[in-house]
Amino acid sequence: MTGGRVTYVGHATVLLELSGLRILTDPVLRSRVAHLHRRAPAPDARVAEDLDAVLISHLHFDHADLPSLRKLERRTPVLAPPGAGAFLERRGIAAVTELAPGRSIAIGELTIAAVEARHGRGRSPLTKGSEAVGFRLTGESDIYFAGDTDLFEGMRELAPGLDLALLPIWGWGPRLGPGHLDPERAARAAALLSPRLAVPIHWGTFFPLGPSRRRDRLTEPPHEFARWCAELAPQVETRTLAPGERAPIPGEPPRVR
Repeated sequence: MTGGRVTYVGHATVLLELSGLRILTDPVLRSRVAHLHRRAPAPDARVAEDLDAVLISHLHFDHADLPSLRKLERRTPVLAPPGAGAFLERRGIAAVTELAPGRSIAIGELTIAAVEARHGRGRSPLTKGSEAVGFRLTGESDIYFAGDTDLFEGMRELAPGLDLALLPIWGWGPRLGPGHLDPERAARAAALLSPRLAVPIHWGTFFPLGPSRRRDRLTEPPHEFARWCAELAPQVETRTLAPGERAPIPGEPPRVR
């Protein structure tokens, strides 16, 4: 049995193709979101076509972009954290299912479970009751999409057995606020999770408009992550994908008969 493939669209938007399905995470498909400008190539329009599910980790504007979500087919199932359903449905996003940590849903031959995340709640008083989650996808490969989270000991409970971990390593702009992983803490997460492959996400895509002396924050975080992983999680292979780049997902090895 072979694995599928992963395409890093940019920021926390990732296209996962496995078990015959197409799953898109935290879609942000526009060139500008609020005060953020896309500094990476525009996403290929095909990444949002023929989707079998969309995963929303939380309602911050750089993860749950309403104009991007409205571009998707209305029938596409949207899996979101507790407290997000009513907000999304009132804004025209149909087919929303809330998943609390520990709950799962089957889509085709893929099981998608919500898992714990440590991150801030909603982006405004209208969404302050919503939570943040990560997702684990189990099919021909076993994948952890962290969404946006800080480091927490419970990550260890997802190991062993992960083929791929999609780990946020930065954010947008020159500084990183609380509730996020930086390259070192992301490497510590990789050590707890011990996946076969770790791919850094949540970097290199958006930057605030205007001049900045820290544009290195667009390109340096994945290199820092790889260096920290070599020290803290040497058992984990790392691979940096530029926005728009794809790679095979490690799959279950062939069984000996």
